[in-house]
Amino acid sequence: MLYTVDALLDDDFEGVLERIAALGYQGVETYGLHGRSAADVKRMLDRTGLAVVSSHAPFPFGPEAPRILDEYAELGAPNLAWSMEAEEFDSLDLIERGLERVNGGVESARAYGMTVAYHNHHAEFRNVIDGRSAYDLLLEHLHPDARVEFDMYWAAVGGASPAEVVRSIGPRLRYVHVKDGPALTYGGDTLVPIGQGTVDVLGALREPSTLEWHIVELEKLDLDPFDALAESYRYLTGHGVTAGAR
Repeated sequence: MLYTVDALLDDDFEGVLERIAALGYQGVETYGLHGRSAADVKRMLDRTGLAVVSSHAPFPFGPEAPRILDEYAELGAPNLAWSMEAEEFDSLDLIERGLERVNGGVESARAYGMTVAYHNHHAEFRNVIDGRSAYDLLLEHLHPDARVEFDMYWAAVGGASPAEVVRSIGPRLRYVHVKDGPALTYGGDTLVPIGQGTVDVLGALREPSTLEWHIVELEKLDLDPFDALAESYRYLTGHGVTAGAR
C-alpha cells in the first residue's frame, strides 16, 4: 500500500497517512521507514487510526534477523512479506535453496509472535519445471506456518488466472495485492485505478478464501496516486468485495 506513495513519504510521512485514512482505508502495509524510527512511525499510525497490517521487509534470516525483527516488532507489524529473486525459479534445486531464507525466517519470526508471508512476482507463474509451475513447487516446499501474500497483477503478467490461483492456494492465504493495468510486462507497465485495466480483480476477490486484507498497490501511475487510491477504494467498496472505514 505505502509503496504506491513511496516517493512522498520522505517529505511528509504523517501527512500521507492522514490522506490515506481520509479516503477510507483501514490499514496500510509499510515499505521501509524512510529514515524514521519504528516508534515514530507507530505513533503516526496510531494518530491516524490506520492499522499496520503487514510490512515489506527482508526475510528475517541470518545475522540481520534480530535487527529486522526488533525493528518491526516495535512498529507493531504482525507479518513480514518479501520475495525470492526471479532466477531462483529456474529449477527445483534453486527454489529449495531460496526457501531456506523464507522457511528460516518463519522460525525466527515465531519467537516474536510474528508471521512471514511469501510475496510472488511473475517468474513463479511463467516458469514451468517438469510440467509444474514454479509457484506450485514453491508452495509445496514452503514452511507449513508461512503465510501467502498473493500479488494478482504479477500472476497475471506470468500468464496465470488470479481467481484460479486464489482458489488453489488454500488456508495459508492471508493477504492479496490488488492491482490493475495491462498485465503485459514485469516492471514496464503503467498501472491504473482498480477496475480500469485487464485484471479480473472482482473474480479473484469473490473466490472463497482465508484472505484477511486486500492491499491496494499501484506503484507506477500516470496520475496522482491519491486520485488512483480514491478511485480504487470506490470501485472495491462499491462492488462489495472489500470493506472500508466509510
